[in-house]
Amino acid sequence: MEQTATSVFDILIWTGTGVSILGLLGLVYCIIRVSRAKRAALSDEAMRAELRKVVPLNLGALFLSVIGLMMVIVGIFLA
Repeated sequence: MEQTATSVFDILIWTGTGVSILGLLGLVYCIIRVSRAKRAALSDEAMRAELRKVVPLNLGALFLSVIGLMMVIVGIFLA
């Protein structure tokens, strides 16, 4: 039987995949949170307050997914 060694680039690819999935889950969470706020028929000021809370989470989740995809691409190019 042949054993294959795991390279640093394989680890980079799988770590990037995990980070991207975390970012995607964060984006889905933001979508759910905003849709719940829309269904609650909040006042204009309450809706703005809720959206102000969601925007940083949305940007953080987007950042995670982009960084994860970058890690995957770098791992594929260097492998």
